[in-house]
Amino acid sequence: MPANLTPEYRKAEEWFRSAATDDERLLALEEMLRTLPKHKGTDHMRADLRRKLSKLKEAATSDKKRSAKHVDVFHVPKSGAGQVVLIGTPNCGKSSIVGALTNAKVNIADYPFATGQPTPGMVQYEDIPIQIVDMPPITADCAPPGAVSTYRGSDLIGIVIDLSGGAFEQIKVCLEFLESHRLLIDGQTEESDTTGNILGRKAFVICTKADSAKDGAMEALKKFCKRNFEFVEISLETDQGLDELTEKIFKLLDIVRIYAKKPGKEPDMKEPFTLPRGSTVMDLAGSIHRELAENLKSARAWGPNVYDGQNVHRSYELADKDIIELHFS
Repeated sequence: MPANLTPEYRKAEEWFRSAATDDERLLALEEMLRTLPKHKGTDHMRADLRRKLSKLKEAATSDKKRSAKHVDVFHVPKSGAGQVVLIGTPNCGKSSIVGALTNAKVNIADYPFATGQPTPGMVQYEDIPIQIVDMPPITADCAPPGAVSTYRGSDLIGIVIDLSGGAFEQIKVCLEFLESHRLLIDGQTEESDTTGNILGRKAFVICTKADSAKDGAMEALKKFCKRNFEFVEISLETDQGLDELTEKIFKLLDIVRIYAKKPGKEPDMKEPFTLPRGSTVMDLAGSIHRELAENLKSARAWGPNVYDGQNVHRSYELADKDIIELHFS
């Protein structure tokens, strides 16, 4: 009986063949199983995929046990309100961006491949810190094998393009890398699969060297790029666009800042909680303490969508800069 394989299965199979790490192969195999048509003609294929998946999981477990003391330099623990990881070709300006926005000790040089491993730093947007990570560059022929997991573990990917020359080729290289590893959210790749495995990430384009680029260079790049990315134009020589860049990052992270208020006390306006947009009062309580959340009795809110001190339900959707007072039983 013919298998009648779907285009979704074919793409997952191509992903498996191009995968650079075992973690990616596991994700690809799970996607192949999910999209494989269920009928007698695919029973043998399904069994074969399950065997491969089982062997890969066993090998991954053994490798983790053997290398328990090994430090993965490409694992960057998240910090702050969100993590933005940069991607770009040699000398596009990634390190300069991190150096200009943060206190991180980056290696800024006028020769390629000066950055050999991820370098995180913290940029301040108003009253919240956001983590931004410099990464080793990629080329059409070469990319650090551990970089995929760093991008997949991020909240947002910043594609850095030097507008002063070769911008079309740069974005082509970056997109081929991201698309071949299914790192972008699109019609084919969601943020996570049904089992919670992280797949695609939201991305935007940071255009550097605006001061030395030709007029209309960014608009030409937008037309060349087939994806509906948001673009921001900056110059590290003149500081043009740096404030706009941090604001763009905050908006694309799609988070809200919530200020906690203890009953009878003034709210803490210095260190807000940050939660994904769409979060509720119950989500806020859970982020403070999971066990306390179960005892949440009521809440009051001050913010743009309520009157001061209004009693709100647990399911009330939080707005940016809301002040919330929680009452527990």
